[in-house]
Amino acid sequence: MEYRITERGTELTVGNCFDLRNTFECGQCFRWNEDTDSPVCSYTGIAKNKQLRIYRDGGVIVLEDCSREDFENIWKDYFDTDTVYDDIRKEIVELCPSLECAVQSIDGIRILAQEPWEALCSFIISQNNNIPRIKGIVSRLCENFGEPCGSGYSFPSAETISKLTPDDLAPLRAGFRARYIIDAAQKVADGRVSLEKMYDAPIEDCRKELMTITGVGAKVAECTLLYGLHRLDAFPVDVWMKKALSTTFNGLDISSLGRYAGIAQQYIFHYTRNL
Repeated sequence: MEYRITERGTELTVGNCFDLRNTFECGQCFRWNEDTDSPVCSYTGIAKNKQLRIYRDGGVIVLEDCSREDFENIWKDYFDTDTVYDDIRKEIVELCPSLECAVQSIDGIRILAQEPWEALCSFIISQNNNIPRIKGIVSRLCENFGEPCGSGYSFPSAETISKLTPDDLAPLRAGFRARYIIDAAQKVADGRVSLEKMYDAPIEDCRKELMTITGVGAKVAECTLLYGLHRLDAFPVDVWMKKALSTTFNGLDISSLGRYAGIAQQYIFHYTRNL
């Protein structure tokens, strides 16, 4: 994906390979909000202790007031700009021709490279929850325990949360999830769960380690691996996805999807949700 620095910030030439709404509204992240008063498709969010407004202008995505340094050090990897998703789409269809309809149903979804701790904590909060409420709890977590960042707040570190009690998290209105958040923070902060090592460790070992955290089951572990550690072979499955695989795709075997199973999951999710 080509980019240039202009007076507006960093501009990406994207064509149809990066759709803001499809990327930010697919359920992988909870800190990007659409700017409803903007005449163009525009979102503002905070990631990696930086606030950014990003919008589309024709075939260009503009990262507003984004310097070359910030783009190279933060947003280039975060938005996965070096990955050619058209090649991935072709590979998925070659491996599993029955997914062509799903792959062709949507353009421009990109898997964000979020911070592992933020993804883990956010998907613990996501359990038995809906997106507006998840975003509300995450927002209150940042407001109460994060640091000022632009017009909002950074995501608090595991070390910060590890020193708290479930009662300290009462203002979040997270319910039973509060003790799960504390347990996760303590295990990450003291090294019992090493997120950094999970970038390269065997994925099955990563799953097992993540599920030593109280309240973390298979789905939260897979979401953490896919959305927080960019392990694109991870494939989150819940009851809804099991039904989609068994009915719409006639018992599709996840293991047949190869190294980009997590991206295939996004296409399956979108396709079956819109049938």
